Amino acid sequence: MADDRPAEHDFPPADGSITQLLVVSDLARARAWYGDVLGAEETGAYEGSVVFRVLGLWLLVVEGGGPTADKPTTTFAPPPDPDTISTELIFGVPDCLAAYDALTRRGAAFLTPPVTYDWEIRAFFRDPDGHLFEITERRHASARP
Repeated sequence: MADDRPAEHDFPPADGSITQLLVVSDLARARAWYGDVLGAEETGAYEGSVVFRVLGLWLLVVEGGGPTADKPTTTFAPPPDPDTISTELIFGVPDCLAAYDALTRRGAAFLTPPVTYDWEIRAFFRDPDGHLFEITERRHASARP
């Protein structure tokens, strides 16, 4: 069956965007961390939420909450176990060691110093609620298994 809908109904739309939502336990603490440590630009705020922009990505940081009319069985909550990861944000950087130093000076707490592999140098850190972030410097694209 042919699709007779006009192109403006295609998904995703050419002029669309993606927003990453992260649930936090303390919005004031998160607002400070995302601005001061991560260097994200705060672009707005509304009840229980702060909107940031970083490297072209929209980040929506929200307080947890229960079901609503449009998500009647869904509860938003911060990660219950920071060592069990279902998502992370990865920052590609030209110099992992320099990024590590800059973020450490701003207060980021890394799991370990950067680790060097044949294909990349990377290090992981968390926000105050345990959301995982990675900085990675590509080395040799063909060397990755």
